[in-house]
Amino acid sequence: MAPLRLSIEGRIFRDAKGREVTLRGINCAGDAKFPLKPEIPSHITEGFFEGDELSFVGRPFSVDEAHTHFSRLKRYGYNAIRYVWTWEALEHAGPGRYDEEWVQHTIEVLRLAKDYGFYIWMDPHQDVWSRFSGGSGAPMWTLYAAGLNPRTFAVTEAAIVHNTYPDPAKFPKMIWSTNYTRLAAQVMFTLFWAGKDFAPKAIINGKNIQDLLQGHFIAACRHLAQRIHEAGDLENDVVIGWESMNEPNRGLLGCPDLSAIPADQQLQKGTSPTAWQAILTGSGRSCEINTWDFGGLGPYKSGTQLVDPKGETAWLPADYDDSRYGWKRDPGWKLGECIWAQHGIWDPANDVLLKKDYFAKDPKTKEKIDYEYFTNNYFMSYYRAHRAAITSVHTNAILLCQPPVLEIPPSLKGTKDDDPNMVYAPHYYDGVTLMTKKWNRYWNVDVFGLLRGRYMSPAFAIKVGETAIRNCFRDQLTAIRKEGMDYMGIHPCLFTEIGIPYDMDDKYAYKTGDYTSQALAMDANHFALEGCGANGYALWVYTTQNNHDWGDNWNGEDLSIFSLDDKPLPLSPHAPSDDDPARSATTSTLSLDHASPSYSHSRSSDSHSPITAANLKTTLSTPSMSTARSAALAANPGFRAAEAYVRPSPLATAGKVLSYGFDLRNAAFTLTLTSEAPCAEDCPTEIFLPEFHFPADGSAVDVSSGKWTLAVDDDDGGLIQRFRWWHGAGEQRVSVKGVQRRQGMALGKEEEEGYLDQCQQSRCAVM
Repeated sequence: MAPLRLSIEGRIFRDAKGREVTLRGINCAGDAKFPLKPEIPSHITEGFFEGDELSFVGRPFSVDEAHTHFSRLKRYGYNAIRYVWTWEALEHAGPGRYDEEWVQHTIEVLRLAKDYGFYIWMDPHQDVWSRFSGGSGAPMWTLYAAGLNPRTFAVTEAAIVHNTYPDPAKFPKMIWSTNYTRLAAQVMFTLFWAGKDFAPKAIINGKNIQDLLQGHFIAACRHLAQRIHEAGDLENDVVIGWESMNEPNRGLLGCPDLSAIPADQQLQKGTSPTAWQAILTGSGRSCEINTWDFGGLGPYKSGTQLVDPKGETAWLPADYDDSRYGWKRDPGWKLGECIWAQHGIWDPANDVLLKKDYFAKDPKTKEKIDYEYFTNNYFMSYYRAHRAAITSVHTNAILLCQPPVLEIPPSLKGTKDDDPNMVYAPHYYDGVTLMTKKWNRYWNVDVFGLLRGRYMSPAFAIKVGETAIRNCFRDQLTAIRKEGMDYMGIHPCLFTEIGIPYDMDDKYAYKTGDYTSQALAMDANHFALEGCGANGYALWVYTTQNNHDWGDNWNGEDLSIFSLDDKPLPLSPHAPSDDDPARSATTSTLSLDHASPSYSHSRSSDSHSPITAANLKTTLSTPSMSTARSAALAANPGFRAAEAYVRPSPLATAGKVLSYGFDLRNAAFTLTLTSEAPCAEDCPTEIFLPEFHFPADGSAVDVSSGKWTLAVDDDDGGLIQRFRWWHGAGEQRVSVKGVQRRQGMALGKEEEEGYLDQCQQSRCAVM
């Protein structure tokens, strides 16, 4: 039997030749979160509630467009894709009714990806449960199955949904993520994980809602896996594995007091109801609710707001036609009434909370439910069922286990769940930059250290200065990786989401073409990824229709490395400038323009402005979205900080990687490895060296031993510049010095070079 294209040996990925593989991946694509027919990005209201009659065929992109996107990603140096798809795309028409046209489209796109040599794992994506509760993922019928009415989520604030927001252009940044602590998502996740324990009356078709939801979700994943298996040429060749679920959330499980905000609830923004207040407003009662905003050191209380649904509820009316999807609801589960009232948690006759600690303990064991208990019991019960379903079809599937974000991983080490084909798949974002939409080189916070109680005071978690911030990011990712090994055993660690917001500084870069803030933030994140010892990552995100006005077309997020309104990075660093053809592009987008936000927030200077309450408030304010298609936002397209993410990386290492990294400022790449034997002729170490940083005629190479070549080729599909190195045994080191740029990188060619043009420019340097 031929060796697998990608396999796992301990905590290392190996290719068919036994070389260590470093996965340099991208999430593809953000467009997959919402349907194409009709096309309903999150700022569009019309047709939003027609959740059954829609199609995701054409997501993430059409077959005709696939070559454009895959060749672009390949040229950027990516060798892996986290393939984003949603449950809704497959089973939107109703329980068990699969969209086979979408399945066939997915297979065709995956088949084209195979031509480019990508390693792909499938990501059943969700955010706050569903598009209809403010995110993405589950089909609308799941909400109806739970007795909820998505048409009244807005007035009850059961969810803050961009599509139904009064003025989509003013939708507050990152408010969507607070839906995890609002009624709709809390109900759905609680029922998904533990309906049998906490909602035993919730019976449909003779089974508990937990079994209905989990059963259909897992069956949908298995159905897609089965179709990929039946395709005959995708399994293991391109689709190497499956992720468990994107960012699982425990809902109300473990809540010690429904009438208080849990101590471990890290995010508060806008109205921030307690679970009890959410239950009340969801049942038509008015409540005065605290409001919060996000500052440099986290959330702070900003006031109060009256939420008055005026008698409307988030629950389906009692006379709702429950036969729509063909199920039969048990008579003991009444429509028109809060499910938690039906289980005795509160008395709707006088609005009294009766069991504030109802979700605090597992009713089977009476043990306290904290996040560790949830992960080791409720999450792992689901994970085992998902694993069994996938491996019943894809026997050799690599299984990416993603526990709740930044929580302690499940305790699997040395147990039967310590599967040698498992990968730890955590997520990490720099929360300060993500929430404030600014890159601040002066200080940041060790969030992971705070969560793990490593500081006597939060003040000690503040890191001051650019070097300290970069090291802090690296150390947090290192700690996350090591924690995974401590709890789950010796497995690869793959950060399947990490990224930066591009709409920083009130979209300053879009008006000026100056992407300094973005370049420095992106470089700091990659510095951490390269230095933490992980086996790879998947950057969030590539969105094919990103633009400067609506970003990723989803909840105001703008994290895509690609935008229709920005220029592609030239293949060569010597492309002429638009305004000065003679000017060499041996410079950078990093700027010392005093008008640039990055001058004060991202660059050093001899004299800094004093920090005052006034300018701090201005700095930390979160702008809302801009609706008008401003000429200023498109007049100065830049490279979207591409020089920071199009960077060198080992692809296949003949031996074991000890360390590697790219110094963007000095255009210098180093790799240190150890090998038990000299490289065979057909098995060299291979490194991606982007031509932009390392032109063949302008790079200096230093190796500890052996011979090397530097050539542009398409050996595994897609043209890239590849460094091949035949080195000796023992510890070896290579360093490559490329083109160092000064401030103000010139813009290059407007159009991306075609395949033929690239082939004609192919060249090889040999030593």
